[in-house]
Amino acid sequence: MIAPQEIDLTIYQGATYRKSWDLASNDTPMDLTGWTARMQIREKLKSDVVLQELTTENDGIVIDVTAEYTRLSLYINPADTASLPVKKGVYDLELIDVNGDVARLLMGKVVIDQEVTR
Repeated sequence: MIAPQEIDLTIYQGATYRKSWDLASNDTPMDLTGWTARMQIREKLKSDVVLQELTTENDGIVIDVTAEYTRLSLYINPADTASLPVKKGVYDLELIDVNGDVARLLMGKVVIDQEVTR
């Protein structure tokens, strides 16, 4: 598996959050058929409090595999982004293969931008 990419995210409070990446190796879509994914946002790396959790099981992460592409998409509904505290945080996103092996795909900082219109 590849080393995790560091990508910072900005989430706008009260707005639908969607972000997608096409996953390929040497211009060939990665075959992630049967894989799952999980992601947590926390205020700090060692914090016990999870601000938001996305998984393939809760439909916060979708892995779409076709002959042309493999796309990983994140989704947070507006009610959930509205309930996020205004602050900075950290996240990582892990892929779990069909054998249960885990690889970290993405990691970085999260900025939650305050909503004015409520």
